[in-house]
Amino acid sequence: MTDADFDPLGEQAVSMELAGVMPVDYVAFHSQNHRAYLEYAHLELGPDAAPSVVEDVFTFLLEVWPDALREANLQAFAWAQLREHVERHRAGQVLRVALVDTVKYAALRRGSRRQLELIESRSGVYEAIAELPDRHYDVVVLTYFMGLETAQVAQRMGISPGTVRSHLHTARRMLAKKIGINLTPGEEKDL
Repeated sequence: MTDADFDPLGEQAVSMELAGVMPVDYVAFHSQNHRAYLEYAHLELGPDAAPSVVEDVFTFLLEVWPDALREANLQAFAWAQLREHVERHRAGQVLRVALVDTVKYAALRRGSRRQLELIESRSGVYEAIAELPDRHYDVVVLTYFMGLETAQVAQRMGISPGTVRSHLHTARRMLAKKIGINLTPGEEKDL
């Protein structure tokens, strides 16, 4: 599978036959989160590994579903499982974060000279993002690369919207320092 073939909606829904034997709340959780998990795994691992890693996450969640429901925060528990599966796959494959490559080459494929110049000028940003602490990294990826709103990021990660805003603020500061940009008030909203 190539980046061009990647379909974040592919295989999203639980089949009707399986939906009848799975817990209704699991089916709803799967439907609400599958696409975002797949997009995140795609950015992290690339298009070849993402579907199987996400399938493994949802299989694991189904196996532990009654226990998962007893967690204080189901979304946070499930997000932690996604991150763990992604990290385990990356460690087993000795992969670097795919974000750097997938973002750069998606722009290259679109063929716009202006986009290419922008990507080249910001390539240090992508490497710096890849080096952020886990939670800051996730918030930046979900917000800027996946286009989720603060409330959606908070829901997906199982954290409060205020924590999302705090992580974004801190991540912007860390990135600006790392790539040598002085942020003035008002510029803080942009990477």
